Amino acid sequence: MILILEPDVDRHSDAFHALLEHLNRLEGIKHRTHQVKGSEQVLTEIYLIGNTAALTEEEMSALPCVERVIRISDTYRVLGRHKDDHRSSEFHYNGVTFSQDSFHVFAGLCAVDNPTNVERMFQALQANGQTCARMGAYKPRTNPYSFQGHGSDCLPWVFELAGKYGIRVIAMEITHDRHIAEIEQALEQTGNPTGVMLQIGTRNTQNFELLKHVGRQTRFPVLLKRGFGITLEESLNAAEYLASEGNSHVVFALRGMKTNMGDPHRNFVDFSHVPVLKRLTRMPVCIDPSHSVGTRAADPEGIMDMMHVTAQGVIAGANMVLVDFHPDPSRALVDGPQALTLPELPWFLEDVGIAREAYLRRRELAARPRLVKDA
Repeated sequence: MILILEPDVDRHSDAFHALLEHLNRLEGIKHRTHQVKGSEQVLTEIYLIGNTAALTEEEMSALPCVERVIRISDTYRVLGRHKDDHRSSEFHYNGVTFSQDSFHVFAGLCAVDNPTNVERMFQALQANGQTCARMGAYKPRTNPYSFQGHGSDCLPWVFELAGKYGIRVIAMEITHDRHIAEIEQALEQTGNPTGVMLQIGTRNTQNFELLKHVGRQTRFPVLLKRGFGITLEESLNAAEYLASEGNSHVVFALRGMKTNMGDPHRNFVDFSHVPVLKRLTRMPVCIDPSHSVGTRAADPEGIMDMMHVTAQGVIAGANMVLVDFHPDPSRALVDGPQALTLPELPWFLEDVGIAREAYLRRRELAARPRLVKDA
């Protein structure tokens, strides 16, 4: 059960303390308080955990500060979309809005290599009207002898260049909880010229201690990638780990499943789950065509497989695209064969725009009233 409190409720007020005292007296029930900061107001939600079947919605609605009550019927208590649940999926970070209605492209280097290439990437994004990017500083690799990323050494100049070219949010994977402190330190050192969305990679989707640590911080939103060899339910529970610790600003990313049935693609593309995720949860949904396809292979008309699957995900309602670009893919330190080039960026963005327009038109069509003729 979720108690939605009145907007901007004062957590130091007598009424709020009276509410907590009542909840503390409920036998067999624990409660957690979460705050959702919107652009105009702060919403407070209290999650009741335990045997709530005996509690009536009328009884709980009458408690101090409570505006309405939601009966939870699904596993995903915080991020799930429950019956009669009209809570917004929207959150705001560094001037950028993320929701199940918004749309953003995060293009950039899978692995940061040198300042010249990072600057060229940011220049291209600015020239094409983009304010978000991806940049990999920490790279978990299957082979222990492969390049593991420059780590904290590259953060100051990556952040400074991002600020120089108006990049507001950078999706950046972390593999250890200390990386959060390193990112915070580099941002402070450079005067906070940009923002960071912490990315949990597919290999860490079930690193529960990392999930708990990332969830306890609320400064940075989180991009969680689906685990490459586990069920969708297991990956959604990983997202719930983040939210249950306090950070519900989570974007869920589909990046393909590891199976030979996806050959010749790198992974089996799972973008058909975009509408499933939007139905089950309130999270914005991201697609990662680069790691799903893994090559620059194209059809006889010259359209790359990567662009085809991107269009499929966007037409299905994806809210974010995470895609690899590089000024010189042949010299990229990680995943060069799947990276698009900077001259291809305008083409990619226009193609994505066509798919997004098709989705919006499909949504309008579905909203039209349909007349049923008598037999």
